[in-house]
Amino acid sequence: TNNLSDGDALPDILDGIDGEIEQVSGDGAYDQRKCYDAIRHHQAKAVIPPRKGAKIWRHGNSKAQRHNRDENLRRIRKVGRKTWKQESGYHRRSLAETTMFRFKMLFGGKLRSRTFENQAVELFLQCAALNRMIQVGKPVSIPVEA
Repeated sequence: TNNLSDGDALPDILDGIDGEIEQVSGDGAYDQRKCYDAIRHHQAKAVIPPRKGAKIWRHGNSKAQRHNRDENLRRIRKVGRKTWKQESGYHRRSLAETTMFRFKMLFGGKLRSRTFENQAVELFLQCAALNRMIQVGKPVSIPVEA
């Protein structure tokens, strides 16, 4: 719903996933303790860029386990934000966002079906159509001898 932020919804989304979660990538809106705690609870790697001017939460001289956010922040300070994004696979998040943007532009941001089962079928058909459009739009490359 509109009264729930991304960070508030993340723990419930992660709890709804069956199986192992290897990595959770999110934008700066997920740079919150509750998000990192939910990700840690699922023993996944958090790939969330700390906000500009971010401070270390748990310093290295602490006996507690190192915090994933602090490790991200230390790595960004060492190699730079651009290199960190490449190393961590953060760029995959933008690919997913681009796909969702494309999906919403083609089909709109709302479902037309009322029941959950019909909504699931509607989304499945829309995904199948989008995948078909992507495949049709790809060029066919054929090697030519000179």
